[in-house]
Amino acid sequence: MFGYIKIAKPELKVKEYETYKAVYCSLCRELGKSYGVFSRLTLSYDFTFLALLQLAMQDGCDGFEQSRCVCNPLKKCNYCANTESLQMPAAAAMIMLYYKLKDNLADEKGFKKLGNWLVLPLFARAHRKAARKYPELEGIVSGYTAEQATLERADCQELDRAAEPTAKALSGLLQCVTDDPAQKRVLDRMGYCLGRYIYLIDAACDLPQDIKTGSYNVLKQEVTGDPAAYAKERMTPQLYVCLNEAAKAFELLDVKKYKSILGNILYCGLEDTMKKELHL
Repeated sequence: MFGYIKIAKPELKVKEYETYKAVYCSLCRELGKSYGVFSRLTLSYDFTFLALLQLAMQDGCDGFEQSRCVCNPLKKCNYCANTESLQMPAAAAMIMLYYKLKDNLADEKGFKKLGNWLVLPLFARAHRKAARKYPELEGIVSGYTAEQATLERADCQELDRAAEPTAKALSGLLQCVTDDPAQKRVLDRMGYCLGRYIYLIDAACDLPQDIKTGSYNVLKQEVTGDPAAYAKERMTPQLYVCLNEAAKAFELLDVKKYKSILGNILYCGLEDTMKKELHL
């Protein structure tokens, strides 16, 4: 994912922020434990959200313990004792990174392409391990990347079609956090709206650079005047629709715990990120 699903830190209580940090650090630890030290480079706010949602959908207390940080031994961090629930988000991060690197190999040129070519073997083994353990995740992500690549090769100019693969991928990933059919339907809608939000804001942020480099961007053919100003005007109303629909779905979700933190992300964090990225 792209790092757009963040908290609004000033709106969180201290204990809520400490819990969020603990989940973030726990996911980092799980990545290192399951897939090696380099896998920690895949850590992002998006997968922290997925991990938090996975924990929130389960009954019982997760429990937290304190230990020294592997990356900074002088620092102590809080870690979640319920590591089993972090295995799926960690695997999703590895699978997503692998396909992102493959996509970069196809798109990049020169030193950037060489860098991706050198890094890819480091994560190929971790990808195979994650894919064997979670074939459903592998199917979701591989299908998403293949569909997105097909649309880009065809130079798709329809915004809704271009955003569809990312929307469906997030829908699929979020549904993996529960086995309850009713909750899966809610997560389907929430994930779809979040995925569409991610695609739209990423396209808006990348538009000026994509025009310079000649890279694919579904908004390129529509641009009139300043690309950044055009992207802001074109995308802001649609992004707000995505945020509102995701929030409505969240209100129907049977969250067992961490509801205030998840609500902070959906009600405040996403909008704050949008305003910062688009300079609203």
